[in-house]
Amino acid sequence: MSSSLERIAALLAKAESTEHPEEADAYLMKAQSLATLASIDLATARGVREKRERVQSPESRTVTIGEKGKRANTHLISLFVVVAHANSAHVDVASNSTFVISYGVPSDLDVVETMYASLAVQMTASSQRYVNSGIWRGETYTARVRTTRGFGRAKKEFTAQTARASFYRAYITRIEERLTEARVAGIKESDSRDSGIGEKAGALVLARKEDAVKVFHRQASQARGSWGGYSGAASRAAGTAATEGRRAASSARFGESPALPGSPRQVGSSPK
Repeated sequence: MSSSLERIAALLAKAESTEHPEEADAYLMKAQSLATLASIDLATARGVREKRERVQSPESRTVTIGEKGKRANTHLISLFVVVAHANSAHVDVASNSTFVISYGVPSDLDVVETMYASLAVQMTASSQRYVNSGIWRGETYTARVRTTRGFGRAKKEFTAQTARASFYRAYITRIEERLTEARVAGIKESDSRDSGIGEKAGALVLARKEDAVKVFHRQASQARGSWGGYSGAASRAAGTAATEGRRAASSARFGESPALPGSPRQVGSSPK
């Protein structure tokens, strides 16, 4: 493991162990910022010290999301995509939503898998606690419903299923906000340093690396069409589900957690 990844892992471990949400958030933000910086540094090294630095070429990895037919799969995929995009990776989704294939440089994919594994466990656990609390009972949300003229919207009472879906959507949106903030902070920190090549190292270097990943994805991907994401009734987060989902995501810790049950990784598979 590189020194950068070791520092990131250490920060994630601290975020996982602290009992104070403010400290956990600070450790998380610093970990994502360092992940962005590490990605920039590797890309810069590839351009100016190619003979002395190990070149990281893009690769693909397959990550199992869950068993076929599980309702949570779509939300877990949305979470994975959010974490991947914050770390310069592309994602293909299997047609049955049971696995994803990520494309990126190895160090970025290591960060994606570590963060996703932790967040997936925390998201499902916190949503279960919320559903078990029953505070959503009697609340309503705006549902997308079929009408004689196509589709419209109507007020419906939450069920356990729709309350959980609304919680997930709010949780994932908040995680995306936090990771985006941390990524921007990492770029700004990099831009404040002298890259040694007469230009700012942040956004420009990341863009070059991401272009290489984009080309690799285009050449390696066998995916057909695009993933539509969640299409259930609770299309918008509402009520206490939205509030509690965002709150849980705001205090989520990014540390090493057990992988989801039945999630071995296989490299080289393609979506079906």
